Amino acid sequence: MPKPRRLIVDLNSTPYYHCINRCVRRAYLCGNDPLTGTNFDHRKQWLVDRMKTLAAVFAVDICSYSMLRNQFHLVLRIDAERGQKLSDSQVIERYGLVFPKVAKSIEKASASDRAAKISLWRERLWSLSWYMRCLNEAIARRANQEDGCTGRFWEGRFKSQALLDEGALLTCMSYVDLNPIRAGIADSLEASEFTSIRERLLAAAKAEKTPTVPTTRPGWKAGELVPFAEEGSGPASSARWSQQPLPMRFEDYVLLLRETAGIVGPDGGADEALTGAAGSILEEFGLSPGGFAQSVRDFARSFFTMVGERHRIEAETERRGYRRRLGLRAARKLYRAA
Repeated sequence: MPKPRRLIVDLNSTPYYHCINRCVRRAYLCGNDPLTGTNFDHRKQWLVDRMKTLAAVFAVDICSYSMLRNQFHLVLRIDAERGQKLSDSQVIERYGLVFPKVAKSIEKASASDRAAKISLWRERLWSLSWYMRCLNEAIARRANQEDGCTGRFWEGRFKSQALLDEGALLTCMSYVDLNPIRAGIADSLEASEFTSIRERLLAAAKAEKTPTVPTTRPGWKAGELVPFAEEGSGPASSARWSQQPLPMRFEDYVLLLRETAGIVGPDGGADEALTGAAGSILEEFGLSPGGFAQSVRDFARSFFTMVGERHRIEAETERRGYRRRLGLRAARKLYRAA
């Protein structure tokens, strides 16, 4: 029996979560449907646009994404502190962008009802479940309207995995960004359409061609991809992990992806280890250069509710009262031995 979402999404453990959803009966969300011959690639842009629009409204940030033929993957960061600090007027304004009719009803509410509604809406604005609900429902309605049908579009509620440490975050983001290469859909990062890594590479190339470089780095805005650290890498020093840049340099991340892509692709070796600069990057995060690529390739089959070091999975499993401790074998392969 599936676990309730409240037992999976626990911000005391981590603000980072990997979310997946698949079309019902593995029908085609995007790509060329071999049954009807119809191309649905335009729906990938629907997802990207809606995902970013909601991220600008919710206190939920996008770390990485990939849109595939019948499923999509997101790595999201929940910033509950930012959501809790929203003023009453900001809550009403933001909630109205997603639910305009419901938000307008507050004008006629009594003072007590108004306060209760604002409190409820504020909590929803940093809820992973509500973010995914607003994303999935909008795409389902639009796709069903295009197909001229009704009924279920998604296989079920989205699945999620808690990413318990920076090594888990790096591994999961690599898995998400390399999904098209791993599936044989693309042969390079630049050719991996509708992925966060391609968006980042295009933005970096555009910035290099800009004739005038600003003296100060523009601030990050909600709805944009979470930026990488400007200098250095490694664990964040601040306890506010939910408001840190991603804990490595973008150049290092691209290097790691390029090296890993040659292994996880259809023509890659089964047990190849990453060496040189890529291996050094992994060691800084406590990850095994010999097990990283294989863990990325087999991520969906190896990890379950939680991803992280073995002792973290064991501690969280005990704290949450789970009976089974899943993913320990995969953690031993991914992380260096203590």
